[in-house]
Parts: sequence; C-alpha cells; structure tokens
Amino acid sequence: MAEPTPNLCPVYAPIFGALGCTSAIVFTCFGAAYGTAKAGTGLSAMGVLRPDLVMKAIVPIVMAGIIGIYGLVVSVLISDGLKQEMALFTGFIQLGAGLSVGLAGLAAGFAIGVVGDAGVRATAQQPRLFVDSYSHFRRSIGSLWFNCGSYLKYQSKWWRR
Repeated sequence: MAEPTPNLCPVYAPIFGALGCTSAIVFTCFGAAYGTAKAGTGLSAMGVLRPDLVMKAIVPIVMAGIIGIYGLVVSVLISDGLKQEMALFTGFIQLGAGLSVGLAGLAAGFAIGVVGDAGVRATAQQPRLFVDSYSHFRRSIGSLWFNCGSYLKYQSKWWRR
C-alpha cells in the first residue's frame, strides 16, 4: 500500500473528523434532551390523572435517552480513527458519519418527544390505546443510523484495501 502524499494529507484534515465526532454526540444529545423533556411533560400530566399507569408510560422517556447513547458510541468510533496525519478523504468520511448520525438522532429525539407526549396523554384518557411498539421503532431507527455511521466511518479503511 502506497503512503499518502502530502497533498492528500493537509494539516487541517483532522478537523473534519473532529467535527464529525462532535456533531454525532452534540446533535444526538440535543435530540435526547428534547425528547426526554417533551415526553416527561406528558408523563407528568398523565401522573395527575392516572398515577397507576406512570410506570407503563415511561417508555418514551427511556427511548429518548437511548438516542444519546447511540451518538456516544458513534462518536467514540469516529474518535478512534482520528490521527494527526490523515487523508482529507478520511476526514470528510468521518464528518459525514457524524453528521448523519447526529442529525438523525436530533430528528428522532424530536419525533419521540412529540409522539411520546401525545401518546402518554392519550393513554391517560383511554388505557387501551397503549401499544408496546415503541421498542420496535427504537431498534429499527437506532440500528439504521448506527450502521450508517459505522459504514461511513470505516469506508475510508475499506476503500484503501
């Protein structure tokens, strides 16, 4: 395998990888915080009406918190590949991986918060509305963006083989 030339490894290349690492954790934590706050508001309102259903309706809050963990894992994977001398291509791949995971986590946190708030409030009015499909939704979305981020992060290593 040939060594990369200095033209392809500028001194500013690692900043893109660092930005990808940062955006993965920051955006997913913003989404997790919003989802937790929004679903927690609905749970508090529901606890006044139906305190017996509080533990059953805590699922959206847990789901929103898990989004931040996905961002943390991908951020650690990206930071593992950071080097002082790295190709610009690798930096851009790491930036793309971090942005895709972070922005997907932000959108998922917003969605979980809004839907969780409405679902918890509706469950307080009619307990038969509770459907335990949250876990399937969380697993599918989480594995989708985790695999996407992992693929993009390691794409530069696969490309050089």
